Amino acid sequence: MGANTAENTNLRLKAVLDILAEGVWSGATLNAGEVLAEAIGRVPFNDHEAELLSGGIPRGHKTLTSASAKLVKAGWLVKGRSGWTIPEDGLRATVAFPDVSAFAEALDAGTPVPADVPVPTAPPAKAKTKRAATSKKAAAPKAAASKAATAKAATTKAAATSKAAPAAKKAPTRKAPAKAAAAPAVETLPQPDAVAIAGDFNKILGAPEDWAPQYDEAQMEFNPLVQVWTLTADLPAGFYTYKIALNRAWDENYGAFGVRDGANHELNHDGGTVTFTYSHATHDIVTA
Repeated sequence: MGANTAENTNLRLKAVLDILAEGVWSGATLNAGEVLAEAIGRVPFNDHEAELLSGGIPRGHKTLTSASAKLVKAGWLVKGRSGWTIPEDGLRATVAFPDVSAFAEALDAGTPVPADVPVPTAPPAKAKTKRAATSKKAAAPKAAASKAATAKAATTKAAATSKAAPAAKKAPTRKAPAKAAAAPAVETLPQPDAVAIAGDFNKILGAPEDWAPQYDEAQMEFNPLVQVWTLTADLPAGFYTYKIALNRAWDENYGAFGVRDGANHELNHDGGTVTFTYSHATHDIVTA
């Protein structure tokens, strides 16, 4: 953790790039909220940063979200409707500026990544795992050959035993009727009666007022096959905040990162169609 909010924010910005780079190497996909949550987990809030602002958002979270615009301006981060991605320059920046002081200085000064810095590949641990897998694969034929030899010996012994002993008379058997295949069980999670997106865009959806989970216009639709709730809306470009409220009331509600009574979700929207997807298993939202 840094000495102050400015240092902590720079540490978290660097962590954002590191997390996205790790995702590229491992093939993992994280949405923006998950990336921010992981960055905050690596560099926790101090007491000042943990203070909640008027909208219920921790001061440090608001600062980090705003500061992420510097990564976009530098060309090291791309914010799209499907989530955050790291371009090649962002990957190269993780190598060119490994020290947080150099990283922050380059980010504030607009210093480009040196042209001779290559795009980093997977870390050594990844290559080591690959070598181990190759070694295991090479050993497989030997194991298979040994297994085949054992099976052959057992077969030969069984044949010899069969010759020595008289054949037993086979008793007549009656074939049992085939049973119908049982339908695969579908694991389900008890769901609320209703799930609403209550926020500052409910009037745009046609509701009489904003932040009111009781109206039909704010309700999401449940898909039993995939066990998620969705709502698709056409919103003008802008910055929106909202929460998930269950059963048309505020008694049980979830905010950012699926935290009950947590900070508001945030949406920086370019304008157009957006789909909100809520999972009652995680209590979190994904937008696309």
